[in-house]
Amino acid sequence: MALDSFAREGRPRRAGRRQAAPSVQLNTAEHTEATPRSLPRAPLREHVANSVRRYLGDLNGSDAADLYQIALRELEIPLFLEVLEHCDGNQSRAAIMLGIHRATLRKKLREYGIA
Repeated sequence: MALDSFAREGRPRRAGRRQAAPSVQLNTAEHTEATPRSLPRAPLREHVANSVRRYLGDLNGSDAADLYQIALRELEIPLFLEVLEHCDGNQSRAAIMLGIHRATLRKKLREYGIA
């Protein structure tokens, strides 16, 4: 489930009160309603590809060192910040939502200087 639709659906219920997850529509082009949820959106990978392409173009032929680490940092920092905000700062919930262990999240937050 996409993060933006997750925010609109509300927070997950606590254990014991599970609710069926809403189905995710992959082909949004078939929708004709004029609601924000039904508008076609580019997949995240397209946005990433455009950003990388623009970054490489801005290098004007110069080489970049550690591009992989730069890209991970540039993705992880806003991802962690947005998910933490969505989870009201609760690192345990954020780690679950991210699909990583809480200790890993805490380590990454320390590495990036995020309190």
